[in-house]
Amino acid sequence: MPLEPATAAILAHIAEEGAPELYEMAIAESRSMYREMQPNLPEIVVHSVEDLMIDGPDSAIPVRIYRPSAAPAPVHVHFHGGGWVIGDLDTHDRDCREICVGADCIVVAVDYRLAPEHIFPAAPEDCYAALCWASANLDSLCALPGAVSVGGDSAGGNLAAAVALMARDRNGPAIAMQLLIYPVTDATMESGSYRDNADGYLLSRTMMSWFWDHYCPDLALRADPLASPVAAEDLAGLPPALVMTAEFDPLRDEGEAYAERLIAAGVEVEVRRFDGLIHGFFSQAGMIEAAREGVDLAVKALRKAHGNL
Repeated sequence: MPLEPATAAILAHIAEEGAPELYEMAIAESRSMYREMQPNLPEIVVHSVEDLMIDGPDSAIPVRIYRPSAAPAPVHVHFHGGGWVIGDLDTHDRDCREICVGADCIVVAVDYRLAPEHIFPAAPEDCYAALCWASANLDSLCALPGAVSVGGDSAGGNLAAAVALMARDRNGPAIAMQLLIYPVTDATMESGSYRDNADGYLLSRTMMSWFWDHYCPDLALRADPLASPVAAEDLAGLPPALVMTAEFDPLRDEGEAYAERLIAAGVEVEVRRFDGLIHGFFSQAGMIEAAREGVDLAVKALRKAHGNL
Protein backbone atom coordinates (compact mmCIF):
# COMPACT_ATOMS: atom_id res chain seq x y z
CA MET A 1 0.00 0.00 0.00
CA PRO A 2 1.36 3.51 -0.72
CA LEU A 3 2.03 5.98 2.04
CA GLU A 4 -1.09 7.53 3.53
CA PRO A 5 -1.40 10.98 1.82
CA ALA A 6 -1.15 13.18 4.92
CA THR A 7 1.81 11.14 6.13
CA ALA A 8 3.52 11.50 2.75
CA ALA A 9 3.00 15.27 2.94
CA ILE A 10 4.56 15.42 6.41
CA LEU A 11 7.61 13.46 5.25
CA ALA A 12 7.97 15.70 2.18
CA HIS A 13 7.83 18.80 4.38
CA ILE A 14 10.52 17.40 6.70
CA ALA A 15 12.73 16.59 3.71
CA GLU A 16 12.29 20.11 2.29
CA GLU A 17 13.28 21.72 5.58
CA GLY A 18 16.56 19.82 5.59
CA ALA A 19 16.92 19.96 9.38
CA PRO A 20 19.72 17.93 10.96
CA GLU A 21 18.86 14.45 12.20
CA LEU A 22 18.42 13.94 15.93
CA TYR A 23 21.43 11.60 15.99
CA GLU A 24 23.61 14.38 14.56
CA MET A 25 23.01 16.60 17.59
CA ALA A 26 24.21 16.68 21.15
CA ILE A 27 21.88 14.81 23.50
CA ALA A 28 20.40 17.97 25.04
CA GLU A 29 19.74 19.40 21.57
CA SER A 30 18.09 16.22 20.31
CA ARG A 31 15.80 16.15 23.33
CA SER A 32 14.83 19.76 22.77
CA MET A 33 14.25 19.18 19.06
CA TYR A 34 12.08 16.15 19.78
CA ARG A 35 9.87 18.27 22.02
CA GLU A 36 9.54 20.86 19.26
CA MET A 37 8.60 18.16 16.73
CA GLN A 38 5.41 17.19 18.54
CA PRO A 39 2.18 18.24 16.76
CA ASN A 40 0.67 21.53 17.90
CA LEU A 41 -2.91 20.37 18.37
CA PRO A 42 -5.77 21.46 20.64
CA GLU A 43 -5.46 20.11 24.15
CA ILE A 44 -7.56 17.11 25.10
CA VAL A 45 -9.36 18.02 28.32
CA VAL A 46 -9.24 15.56 31.22
CA HIS A 47 -10.70 15.91 34.70
CA SER A 48 -7.35 16.52 36.41
CA VAL A 49 -3.59 16.21 35.98
CA GLU A 50 -1.20 15.80 38.90
CA ASP A 51 2.60 15.51 39.00
CA LEU A 52 4.12 13.39 41.74
CA MET A 53 7.46 11.91 42.75
CA ILE A 54 7.49 8.25 43.72
CA ASP A 55 10.23 6.02 45.13
CA GLY A 56 12.47 4.38 42.54
CA PRO A 57 15.23 1.78 42.77
CA ASP A 58 17.98 4.43 42.89
CA SER A 59 16.24 7.82 42.88
CA ALA A 60 12.78 9.36 42.89
CA ILE A 61 10.78 8.88 39.68
CA PRO A 62 8.53 11.67 38.36
CA VAL A 63 5.06 10.49 37.34
CA ARG A 64 2.08 12.35 35.93
CA ILE A 65 -1.41 11.18 36.80
CA TYR A 66 -4.34 11.84 34.47
CA ARG A 67 -7.88 11.29 35.77
CA PRO A 68 -10.91 11.02 33.46
CA SER A 69 -13.41 12.04 36.17
CA ALA A 70 -13.84 12.30 39.92
CA ALA A 71 -15.20 8.74 40.01
CA PRO A 72 -12.95 5.73 40.62
CA ALA A 73 -11.52 4.22 37.42
CA PRO A 74 -9.09 1.47 36.36
CA VAL A 75 -5.38 2.28 36.16
CA HIS A 76 -3.09 2.18 33.14
CA VAL A 77 0.67 2.70 33.58
CA HIS A 78 2.23 4.24 30.46
CA PHE A 79 5.83 4.53 29.28
CA HIS A 80 6.78 7.10 26.66
CA GLY A 81 8.80 6.42 23.53
CA GLY A 82 11.96 8.12 22.32
CA GLY A 83 14.56 5.38 22.06
CA TRP A 84 15.25 5.45 25.82
CA VAL A 85 17.27 8.62 25.09
CA ILE A 86 14.76 11.36 24.27
CA GLY A 87 11.12 11.93 25.19
CA ASP A 88 9.48 12.86 28.48
CA LEU A 89 6.14 13.46 30.13
CA ASP A 90 5.46 16.49 27.95
CA THR A 91 6.26 14.90 24.57
CA HIS A 92 3.66 12.20 25.24
CA ASP A 93 1.14 14.27 27.13
CA ARG A 94 -1.41 14.08 24.31
CA ASP A 95 -1.08 10.30 24.00
CA CYS A 96 -1.83 9.92 27.70
CA ARG A 97 -4.81 12.25 27.48
CA GLU A 98 -6.15 10.24 24.53
CA ILE A 99 -5.91 7.05 26.57
CA CYS A 100 -7.33 8.63 29.73
CA VAL A 101 -10.44 9.96 27.98
CA GLY A 102 -10.92 7.19 25.44
CA ALA A 103 -10.42 4.27 27.82
CA ASP A 104 -11.97 6.06 30.83
CA CYS A 105 -9.02 5.12 32.98
CA ILE A 106 -6.50 6.77 35.27
CA VAL A 107 -3.19 7.03 33.43
CA VAL A 108 0.08 7.01 35.36
CA ALA A 109 2.75 8.30 32.96
CA VAL A 110 6.31 7.44 34.00
CA ASP A 111 9.34 9.69 33.48
CA TYR A 112 11.91 6.89 33.73
CA ARG A 113 15.65 7.59 33.67
CA LEU A 114 17.11 8.16 30.22
CA ALA A 115 20.33 7.06 28.56
CA PRO A 116 23.19 7.72 28.16
CA GLU A 117 23.19 9.14 31.69
CA HIS A 118 21.47 5.96 32.88
CA ILE A 119 22.05 2.91 30.73
CA PHE A 120 20.18 -0.42 30.66
CA PRO A 121 18.64 -1.72 32.92
CA ALA A 122 17.84 1.60 34.64
CA ALA A 123 14.75 2.29 32.52
CA PRO A 124 12.99 -1.08 32.97
CA GLU A 125 13.78 -1.06 36.69
CA ASP A 126 12.18 2.38 37.03
CA CYS A 127 9.16 1.27 35.03
CA TYR A 128 8.72 -1.87 37.12
CA ALA A 129 8.94 0.23 40.29
CA ALA A 130 6.20 2.46 38.89
CA LEU A 131 4.00 -0.56 38.17
CA CYS A 132 4.49 -1.79 41.74
CA TRP A 133 3.72 1.67 43.14
CA ALA A 134 0.55 2.05 41.09
CA SER A 135 -0.68 -1.42 42.04
CA ALA A 136 0.00 -0.78 45.73
CA ASN A 137 -1.63 2.65 45.75
CA LEU A 138 -5.01 2.07 44.14
CA ASP A 139 -6.78 3.53 47.16
CA SER A 140 -4.76 6.74 47.19
CA LEU A 141 -5.23 7.01 43.42
CA CYS A 142 -9.00 6.73 43.95
CA ALA A 143 -8.87 3.81 41.53
CA LEU A 144 -11.07 0.78 41.09
CA PRO A 145 -9.68 -2.48 42.48
CA GLY A 146 -8.14 -4.88 40.00
CA ALA A 147 -5.09 -5.40 37.85
CA VAL A 148 -3.53 -2.41 36.15
CA SER A 149 -2.53 -2.37 32.49
CA VAL A 150 0.82 -1.32 31.06
CA GLY A 151 1.72 0.13 27.70
CA GLY A 152 3.84 2.42 25.63
CA ASP A 153 5.04 3.28 22.16
CA SER A 154 8.35 2.29 20.57
CA ALA A 155 10.90 2.22 23.42
CA GLY A 156 7.91 2.57 25.74
CA GLY A 157 6.42 -0.55 24.19
CA ASN A 158 9.72 -2.30 24.79
CA LEU A 159 9.57 -1.25 28.44
CA ALA A 160 5.96 -2.40 28.79
CA ALA A 161 6.93 -5.83 27.45
CA ALA A 162 9.94 -5.92 29.79
CA VAL A 163 7.79 -4.96 32.78
CA ALA A 164 5.33 -7.76 31.96
CA LEU A 165 8.23 -10.22 31.99
CA MET A 166 9.53 -8.77 35.25
CA ALA A 167 6.13 -8.98 36.93
CA ARG A 168 5.76 -12.61 35.90
CA ASP A 169 9.27 -13.65 36.94
CA ARG A 170 9.34 -11.66 40.18
CA ASN A 171 5.84 -12.64 41.30
CA GLY A 172 4.91 -9.01 40.93
CA PRO A 173 1.58 -7.27 40.44
CA ALA A 174 -1.06 -8.71 38.15
CA ILE A 175 -1.27 -6.96 34.76
CA ALA A 176 -4.56 -6.68 32.90
CA MET A 177 -2.97 -6.28 29.47
CA GLN A 178 0.05 -5.01 27.54
CA LEU A 179 -0.53 -2.19 25.04
CA LEU A 180 2.47 -2.47 22.69
CA ILE A 181 2.47 0.32 20.13
CA TYR A 182 5.12 -0.35 17.43
CA PRO A 183 7.39 -1.79 20.14
CA VAL A 184 11.13 -2.37 20.05
CA THR A 185 11.61 -6.07 20.77
CA ASP A 186 14.87 -7.10 19.06
CA ALA A 187 18.26 -5.40 19.26
CA THR A 188 19.73 -7.25 16.27
CA MET A 189 18.13 -4.89 13.70
CA GLU A 190 18.29 -7.64 11.08
CA SER A 191 14.65 -7.96 10.02
CA GLY A 192 13.27 -7.39 6.54
CA SER A 193 11.51 -4.21 7.64
CA TYR A 194 14.86 -2.80 8.79
CA ARG A 195 16.14 -3.30 5.26
CA ASP A 196 12.98 -2.11 3.47
CA ASN A 197 12.39 0.91 5.69
CA ALA A 198 15.95 1.83 6.62
CA ASP A 199 15.61 5.46 5.52
CA GLY A 200 13.00 7.98 4.51
CA TYR A 201 10.25 7.17 7.01
CA LEU A 202 11.19 9.38 9.98
CA LEU A 203 12.62 6.60 12.15
CA SER A 204 15.70 5.23 10.42
CA ARG A 205 18.05 2.33 10.96
CA THR A 206 20.83 4.80 11.75
CA MET A 207 18.72 6.46 14.43
CA MET A 208 17.83 3.13 16.02
CA SER A 209 21.51 2.17 16.07
CA TRP A 210 22.23 5.51 17.80
CA PHE A 211 19.53 4.79 20.37
CA TRP A 212 20.83 1.29 21.10
CA ASP A 213 24.43 2.51 21.38
CA HIS A 214 23.40 5.00 24.05
CA TYR A 215 20.93 2.78 25.87
CA CYS A 216 22.78 -0.53 25.92
CA PRO A 217 26.41 -0.06 24.86
CA ASP A 218 27.33 -3.55 26.09
CA LEU A 219 26.48 -5.67 23.05
CA ALA A 220 26.19 -8.85 25.12
CA LEU A 221 23.48 -7.31 27.29
CA ARG A 222 21.29 -6.60 24.26
CA ALA A 223 20.30 -10.28 24.24
CA ASP A 224 18.83 -9.91 27.74
CA PRO A 225 15.04 -10.33 27.45
CA LEU A 226 14.54 -7.08 29.34
CA ALA A 227 16.33 -5.36 26.46
CA SER A 228 15.12 -7.64 23.65
CA PRO A 229 11.88 -9.29 24.81
CA VAL A 230 11.74 -11.51 21.71
CA ALA A 231 14.88 -13.24 23.06
CA ALA A 232 13.04 -14.57 26.11
CA GLU A 233 13.05 -18.37 26.18
CA ASP A 234 9.55 -18.63 27.59
CA LEU A 235 6.67 -16.19 27.03
CA ALA A 236 3.98 -18.33 28.64
CA GLY A 237 1.94 -16.80 31.42
CA LEU A 238 2.22 -13.23 30.20
CA PRO A 239 -0.81 -10.92 30.17
CA PRO A 240 -2.94 -10.43 27.05
CA ALA A 241 -1.47 -8.03 24.50
CA LEU A 242 -2.45 -5.68 21.74
CA VAL A 243 0.47 -5.25 19.32
CA MET A 244 0.21 -2.47 16.77
CA THR A 245 2.73 -2.00 13.96
CA ALA A 246 3.12 0.34 10.98
CA GLU A 247 3.82 -0.74 7.41
CA PHE A 248 6.64 1.75 6.79
CA ASP A 249 8.51 1.26 10.06
CA PRO A 250 11.87 -0.44 10.66
CA LEU A 251 10.33 -1.97 13.80
CA ARG A 252 7.38 -3.57 12.00
CA ASP A 253 8.71 -7.11 11.71
CA GLU A 254 10.09 -7.41 15.23
CA GLY A 255 6.80 -6.24 16.71
CA GLU A 256 4.92 -8.83 14.67
CA ALA A 257 7.51 -11.51 15.49
CA TYR A 258 6.98 -10.84 19.18
CA ALA A 259 3.22 -11.10 18.73
CA GLU A 260 3.66 -14.45 16.96
CA ARG A 261 5.83 -15.76 19.78
CA LEU A 262 3.29 -14.65 22.37
CA ILE A 263 0.53 -16.42 20.46
CA ALA A 264 2.65 -19.59 20.21
CA ALA A 265 3.12 -19.43 24.00
CA GLY A 266 -0.63 -19.40 24.53
CA VAL A 267 -0.98 -15.68 25.28
CA GLU A 268 -4.14 -13.93 24.09
CA VAL A 269 -2.93 -11.45 21.46
CA GLU A 270 -4.50 -9.06 18.98
CA VAL A 271 -2.06 -7.84 16.33
CA ARG A 272 -2.79 -5.13 13.81
CA ARG A 273 -0.58 -3.67 11.10
CA PHE A 274 -1.53 -0.16 9.99
CA ASP A 275 -0.84 -0.03 6.28
CA GLY A 276 0.34 3.23 4.77
CA LEU A 277 1.52 4.61 8.11
CA ILE A 278 4.93 5.19 9.67
CA HIS A 279 6.49 4.94 13.12
CA GLY A 280 4.96 7.47 15.49
CA PHE A 281 1.48 7.48 13.97
CA PHE A 282 -0.25 7.13 17.36
CA SER A 283 0.70 10.71 18.22
CA GLN A 284 -0.68 11.94 14.87
CA ALA A 285 -4.27 10.89 15.57
CA GLY A 286 -5.36 14.51 15.90
CA MET A 287 -4.65 15.16 12.23
CA ILE A 288 -4.45 11.82 10.39
CA GLU A 289 -7.70 9.87 10.16
CA ALA A 290 -5.97 6.52 9.66
CA ALA A 291 -3.97 7.10 12.84
CA ARG A 292 -7.19 7.78 14.73
CA GLU A 293 -8.10 4.15 14.07
CA GLY A 294 -5.04 3.12 16.09
CA VAL A 295 -6.07 5.18 19.11
CA ASP A 296 -9.62 3.84 18.87
CA LEU A 297 -8.32 0.27 18.76
CA ALA A 298 -6.05 0.86 21.77
CA VAL A 299 -8.70 2.39 24.01
CA LYS A 300 -11.23 -0.28 23.05
CA ALA A 301 -8.73 -2.98 24.05
CA LEU A 302 -8.02 -1.24 27.36
CA ARG A 303 -11.72 -0.93 28.15
CA LYS A 304 -12.17 -4.63 27.45
CA ALA A 305 -9.17 -5.61 29.59
CA HIS A 306 -10.43 -3.55 32.51
CA GLY A 307 -14.05 -4.62 32.10
CA ASN A 308 -14.78 -0.97 31.48
CA LEU A 309 -17.03 -1.33 28.41
